[in-house]
Amino acid sequence: MVTDLVQIRRLGEKKREENGRFRAWLRRHNFAERRFKRIAEEMAEATDCLACANCCRVATARVTGRDIERLAKFLGMTRDELVRDYTSVSDDEGRILHRTEAGCVFLSGNECTVYEGRPDTCRDFPHLAHGPGSFLSRMWQMPDRATYCPIVYNSLEAFKDETGFRR
Repeated sequence: MVTDLVQIRRLGEKKREENGRFRAWLRRHNFAERRFKRIAEEMAEATDCLACANCCRVATARVTGRDIERLAKFLGMTRDELVRDYTSVSDDEGRILHRTEAGCVFLSGNECTVYEGRPDTCRDFPHLAHGPGSFLSRMWQMPDRATYCPIVYNSLEAFKDETGFRR
């Protein structure tokens, strides 16, 4: 299992095309999602996210109306105050949490300061075992996530081994 973030970045970039081919290959083959979910859960259990927090440094966090309600309540502010002070609108992604040079506005060191009230996209990250839509639809973003998330990188490598994908 690779956990060094420099290696993850280098290997993820090197395998980006291969991971894209794997994603397309999966569409043409039939595999039980539960096999992939089990592998992803094992990788997540073997990874200390507090030692990494790279997702909070690299990825943006989309927020829904429900997320805004939950965060506002958690922070003890109104919905409008939360939207004004902690979110912005991205052309590509819609409403997202503000980012600083260090990453998510709520990241302190390697810890989320709003962990109990965090958005659903953060709760489900890295979207391998959990998330909206089918596993295959969530696979669309995995080649990118494999460049910064040890869980995704190692899961994709294990998925390839599990399915007999030719590299």
